[in-house]
Amino acid sequence: MTAPIPRDLPDLPAIPRTHALLLSSVPASAVVTPVRRPLAAALRLLLAGTAAAGVTLAFLLGNPLRALSHFAIQSNILLALVTLLSARRAWTARRPLPAALTGAALLYVMITGLVYHLLLADATVPFSLTGTTAPTGWHLIAVHLLHTVTPLAAVLDWLLLTAPGRLRLRRAATWMLYPTLYLAFCLARAQLITPGTPGRYLYPFLDAEAHGYRHALANALLLGLSFYALAVLLVALDHARPNPISHRAKTGFRLRPPVG
Repeated sequence: MTAPIPRDLPDLPAIPRTHALLLSSVPASAVVTPVRRPLAAALRLLLAGTAAAGVTLAFLLGNPLRALSHFAIQSNILLALVTLLSARRAWTARRPLPAALTGAALLYVMITGLVYHLLLADATVPFSLTGTTAPTGWHLIAVHLLHTVTPLAAVLDWLLLTAPGRLRLRRAATWMLYPTLYLAFCLARAQLITPGTPGRYLYPFLDAEAHGYRHALANALLLGLSFYALAVLLVALDHARPNPISHRAKTGFRLRPPVG
């Protein structure tokens, strides 16, 4: 026999809302104490300074407006700004920058390095930031800083100092917006310059005057598809690479699977 259910149940004490919302209202920083990363901050500050040095040399050695028109200059300026902000956040133990921003800066500077070494370094006409003479002396140093040193350093920063799995595949198409606008800028810029002027086209594979618009647009389409494939590969590698950051909890104990 079961006991009858009483008609009048006693009033139960109300549960405070703070207890109900405890898990959703407590920030992660209250559970895991943020940690400063001075080494990462110093290395990123060095990377930002290297990119800024290459851009400054390019400005001093030629026409700053022409230098600013190059994809390498623009991508290195973006990299310098992003890594400078990342260095500050690593030094002050703040959350890292959005992966969409850091991934874009990494992709664009990788494009800079790959295009130079695969298409421009061994070209018949030597590539020059000034568009008039072959790079020598300080000009050659600026070219290698912008196209070799900073891309390699950015990749190493991504591999050794950045947590994996933050890049998203849906960002790959968004990242292509800037290269597309840059292509339109290059073609529009060439129309404002007198035909036959040296350096009218910034890159030989986009030289519609020498090869025709059909050939130049075909090259641009092929490059665009290659850039998108590179972005997809970057996202895939980001999810496949190991985590370079320590897995120790901030209390000093190593995280282990539960027993039993």
